[in-house]
Amino acid sequence: MHDIKWIREEPRGLVDALVRRGTIEAEAQALVDGLIALDERRRSGIGKLEELQARRNAASKEIGAAKKDGQNDRAEALMAEVAALKTDIPALEEDVKAAEAELFEKLSAIPNAPLAEVPFGKDEHDNVEFTRFGEKRAYAFTPKQHFEIGEALGQMDFEAAAKLSGARFVVLKNRLARLERAIGQFFIDTHTTEHGYTEVAPPVLVRDEAMFGTAQLPKFREDQFPAGEGFWLIPTAEVPLTNLVAQSILSEEELPLRLTALTPCFRAEAGAAGRDTRGMIRQHQFNKVEMVSITTPEKSLEEQERMLACAQAVLKKLDLHHRVVTLCTGDMGFASARTFDIEVWLPGQDAYREISSVSTCSDFQARRMNARYRPKDAKSPRFVHTLNGSGVAVGRAMVAILENYQNEDGSVTVPDVLVPYMGGLTKIER
Repeated sequence: MHDIKWIREEPRGLVDALVRRGTIEAEAQALVDGLIALDERRRSGIGKLEELQARRNAASKEIGAAKKDGQNDRAEALMAEVAALKTDIPALEEDVKAAEAELFEKLSAIPNAPLAEVPFGKDEHDNVEFTRFGEKRAYAFTPKQHFEIGEALGQMDFEAAAKLSGARFVVLKNRLARLERAIGQFFIDTHTTEHGYTEVAPPVLVRDEAMFGTAQLPKFREDQFPAGEGFWLIPTAEVPLTNLVAQSILSEEELPLRLTALTPCFRAEAGAAGRDTRGMIRQHQFNKVEMVSITTPEKSLEEQERMLACAQAVLKKLDLHHRVVTLCTGDMGFASARTFDIEVWLPGQDAYREISSVSTCSDFQARRMNARYRPKDAKSPRFVHTLNGSGVAVGRAMVAILENYQNEDGSVTVPDVLVPYMGGLTKIER
């Protein structure tokens, strides 16, 4: 959420940010003008309210003095004035509350401002690649897609999942079930033992306030899975991990906080009709290792680079060819100020697909959840900066392993780093 004081003092800053995100300039200007007018109504109302309350208190004291001096007419006039103020004040209070609520609602629907270095663009075609790892593998046969491999192995069952839960679910069996578990354990072990993240086992059911804090609500309500009145299944562990610092003031010595979790995630995929209907790329339920960092504004960009390196590290250990792109202004997420995507190569699809997204949200989420820290030499607390990144999506990592490590006979070689997690198994066969 944006600071209304910043908007009031530098309105052009928000206009430019919205234009970079694809809003027509006239519409952006009208939105900002409306916010400033609404804020002025709120501030003016607060000023008038304070004046009326002060006058009511003063008049109440004057009534007693007038009666004591025998000034009955003056006392009656003052009593009438107080009675009128008791009617006017609640009405003004309601108007101030209404203006505050409307301003809060409008501010909560505005996306974060992109950092200056984020490339301008309309969609994923304008993203900018800046690094690659490894090379595409060569095959003496036509590579198959992961679902073809899994179904042929008899260990990936979409039909059984559909009977249980509907489309966009999968039942994994036997060694593929163990492979999924192995991948998640390998990721979480690497981030905790090598990268300095603290493992957390958070709830996967959260309240409205938590979803608002990380900006899934209200704008993306249709993409979420409700779990009863006021509760939601998490779309990513970013939600509970980041909200651990909600409504709190940390000391600067506590920062950075680096947290990680391996959890199931749930997404309605409301806008994905017809996309990736086969296979495990776009599921309603999937496992993912999430990384979250809470840090100072001065360390935010440095921390994002570090988080990106941690996400890449697990893919490098798996020897999976991938590239890293900076998302353009038209493709980045609502709460993000800058996002790097890691896209892994899938030979069966003959395409790169996102496997991790690493974002800094500046103080955008922190303002929504009132998460602050107290600098060493400052009297007033400041908002923290929040960052999140996949470290990485377990299901998509399995997809990448199946397609990159497939053999002509239909078997799949287990990557070396996963062999200990697979009980020494080096090949998955039917």
